[in-house]
Amino acid sequence: MKPMPNNSSTPTANFCRRLAPGRSLVVLLLLATTTCISYADPGKRILLLSIDGMHALDVARFVKDNNNSALANLVRHGVNYTTASGAKPADSFPGMLALATGGSPISTGVYFDLSYDRSLWPPGVTSGPTGTVVTFNESIDFNPDALDGGGGLDPNKLPRDPSKGGAVVYPHNYLRVNTIFEIIKAAGYRTAWSDKHIADEMIQGPSGQGVDDLYLLEINASNAFGVSTTKSLDLTKAFDDMKVQGILNQISGFDHTGTTHVGVPTIFGMNFQAVSVAQRLKTNKTVAGATATGSSAGPGGYLDGSGTPSLLLTDALNHTDTSIGTIVNALQTGGLLDSSYIIITAKHGQAPIDPNKLNIVNPTNIVGRIDPAVGQVLLMSGDDTALLWLQDQTTTAAAASALLDPVTTASILDVWANETLKLHFPDPLVDPRTPDIIAIGKVGTIYTTSKKIAEHGGFNDPDVNVPLIVSNPSLTPQTIKTPVTTAQVAPTILQLIGLNPLALQAVLIEHTSVLPGFEAAQACVNPPYTPATMSSTTYRNGGQTQFQLTAANVQKFVIQASADLTTWVTIGTNTLSVGGSTTVTDSQASGFARRFYRAVETP
Repeated sequence: MKPMPNNSSTPTANFCRRLAPGRSLVVLLLLATTTCISYADPGKRILLLSIDGMHALDVARFVKDNNNSALANLVRHGVNYTTASGAKPADSFPGMLALATGGSPISTGVYFDLSYDRSLWPPGVTSGPTGTVVTFNESIDFNPDALDGGGGLDPNKLPRDPSKGGAVVYPHNYLRVNTIFEIIKAAGYRTAWSDKHIADEMIQGPSGQGVDDLYLLEINASNAFGVSTTKSLDLTKAFDDMKVQGILNQISGFDHTGTTHVGVPTIFGMNFQAVSVAQRLKTNKTVAGATATGSSAGPGGYLDGSGTPSLLLTDALNHTDTSIGTIVNALQTGGLLDSSYIIITAKHGQAPIDPNKLNIVNPTNIVGRIDPAVGQVLLMSGDDTALLWLQDQTTTAAAASALLDPVTTASILDVWANETLKLHFPDPLVDPRTPDIIAIGKVGTIYTTSKKIAEHGGFNDPDVNVPLIVSNPSLTPQTIKTPVTTAQVAPTILQLIGLNPLALQAVLIEHTSVLPGFEAAQACVNPPYTPATMSSTTYRNGGQTQFQLTAANVQKFVIQASADLTTWVTIGTNTLSVGGSTTVTDSQASGFARRFYRAVETP
């Protein structure tokens, strides 16, 4: 019998059996049946939307109070993970990279938009000792006050890489692992993304080519009246609206500008900033620069510890929901809604929710606790948490002790250093990017000199408990309270569109799993049908492998095997008709060091 056509889109089921010593490892794979999601359909697409700053609590309250909202409708047709945790530290870069790579700073090497790398040269330097602050925020734009960054990133503000002859290190060069955008593009599909900083070109991945249609605007830009976008909710809503229009253009088959017809992307999306800005504003400004009046004056944030939104935050939530509804309607009008998985989440949350817990602490209260004679601090970075890199790493224990005693004015909840820090992140003595000390602030603490009333970047629940909803009209609504992370979004995205989650390097490094409910053997769209399963692997004398194939309804399958998850060959000439359970035997297994199997349903 001729080998079946290669179908690398077949997802892996979580069924693995380790055999006796010296025997081959058998991993069982299953192609979803007709009663389950059709992962292999190349027409599937992903719309990923990050509502920066939003908490799972915000979604719960908003849906409860707005039953006819776009978010409520998505929840009614989706899987809602109510205890999802974003990246730690909860900064924008780690948060976005979790969604795009399936990893954390453990694999990405990216801790914050301002960090330190002991292996790189400073900007403009191509010789001598290494070690430099790495800045990937608006300050590296040619013009941080311009919406387009003044034309991009200024290479004179970027570090240099000694291992590459002093080459400039752009944000995408700094990322250590690949992204879903690179994998999806390499598979022949179109990719698109829109974000809030020019430095967010990091999403391109190490190749620098992962996104076909990249639309980046600078959130810190100022308008003609000199008002920064982040100081005015109206400006921020207009900022979001520009990116929404880009998505509407892409749904119509054009690039984000609406001028070139290129086809609808397989993956696209954006981040919303209005909620994040409304959470942080103490005083809101008008577009013209005056202090707003009435219900728009501020402050933003929340009224109490229960998460009751202020009028300013309510405005932002309503505007964002309306934008999402506009996007969903465009998908439906274009006949794309049924084939699109809409993922609602956030790169990070925002703290505090309870305004009574707000505690602004000057960063000097952290650095000043460490006597320079004890340890010289090269850099302190962070907002809700302090990341510290030391000149002399042998002084780490003494510096950490200084932070712990006393802790009152610094508002420190915990200090990670040495062995404690290595439980969570790579060893700073081995990895040139890992902070030597992480001082976690108490909930509500912000290390800043600004007048913000909320911030992100920490490890506490208000920073990391973000919404996570995967929605499609065909999905039966589920609420899953099992703890998950936003890093699981990346492998789930690949599985949903028929690509191998194990193609993500961070997934392999950190063993990131697919979100529960979307494993290949569990992703049933229309219960009570039960997907077929493969289990009970045994190894018999003579090199034969046996396993059970079970299907609740009468279904027909061919069994395929592979040594590399790429080339698949049928292991028998007969089509199996299964209604219950049957034993499958592979008499050729002894000739392979490893052997993978899948059951492919046939008409």
